[in-house]
Amino acid sequence: MKGKKYLLLSLVFMVCTLLAACSDGNDGKTTASADKVYTLKINTALASTDPIYQGIEAFKDRVAERTDDKVIVEIYGNGSLGDDSDVLEQAKVGANVAVLVDSGRLAEMVPEIGILSAPYIVDSYDEANKVAQSDLFKGWEEKLASEHNLQILSFNWYQGDRHFLTNKKIEKPSDLKGLKIRTPGATVWTETISAMGASPAGMAFSEVYPGIQQGVIDGAEAQHPASYGANLHEVVKYIAKTGHFQLITGIVAGADWMAELPEDYQAIIYEEAQKAGEEASENTIGQLADFEEKMKAAGVEINEVDLEAFKKATEVVYEKIDGYADLKDEVNNILGK
Repeated sequence: MKGKKYLLLSLVFMVCTLLAACSDGNDGKTTASADKVYTLKINTALASTDPIYQGIEAFKDRVAERTDDKVIVEIYGNGSLGDDSDVLEQAKVGANVAVLVDSGRLAEMVPEIGILSAPYIVDSYDEANKVAQSDLFKGWEEKLASEHNLQILSFNWYQGDRHFLTNKKIEKPSDLKGLKIRTPGATVWTETISAMGASPAGMAFSEVYPGIQQGVIDGAEAQHPASYGANLHEVVKYIAKTGHFQLITGIVAGADWMAELPEDYQAIIYEEAQKAGEEASENTIGQLADFEEKMKAAGVEINEVDLEAFKKATEVVYEKIDGYADLKDEVNNILGK
């Protein structure tokens, strides 16, 4: 009997110990086991020279420090994990991957969110970020998580305004006629390039350099840090400063994968993603002129354009894409325009 009683007490003790180990003593919320390590692989088309890439590095270091190396962030530059859409599909099914992505790509799942990638919808980072932090945007963010299993960690990573890179001087929309211009494949982007008079060509950003070099495409549109990081100044003669998109992006991971993390780790990731995004965006703004000067010094002619003509040409985009005219009004209300 004593042996059975001892065994029973031992079992009770073991169960209590396990329960204690699974609880942090605060409403039964779970915390990480001492030896559990989580790894998140972040894909980006950017090179290590880009201030946004450097911001992701800062995010990586701070998350590791605050979690005692229990959450490890791995960065895959130059799109080395694959196409953004493919990585998003992996994230949807629970893979430990994330991607730095624009709202135009996310619009394939939540159409309204693509308005932030529409032409001339905002005039600066401050305006873009004001929309991205609004209740309107947060509603789209929740829809992305609940209906498509994708979780935005932060959406405040400003990469700069986008311009045309070609071997023909562009000063007005008609100058783009007959040119095949690379742009991301999202609807709002392709409709914008078409409205300006060019033929949009979807391809990975890593393929732009050889594409221009070999004559597969006639040019591209991109922001200065990415253009310089991809050495596009080596294969184009002109950069036309159209500023047609203010490129603000976000880090998007799988909602299920995030939910599996202990709550304290989730909080750290969200906090550090927001903080790193703010810092990286300010660094980007501070370096835009420097990137421009470097490309100019390399022999690229950088010219101003008839901006009003480009704005007028792209007004049709808001008519072509269902709901965008009304969404533009909502954005203007947020911005007080």
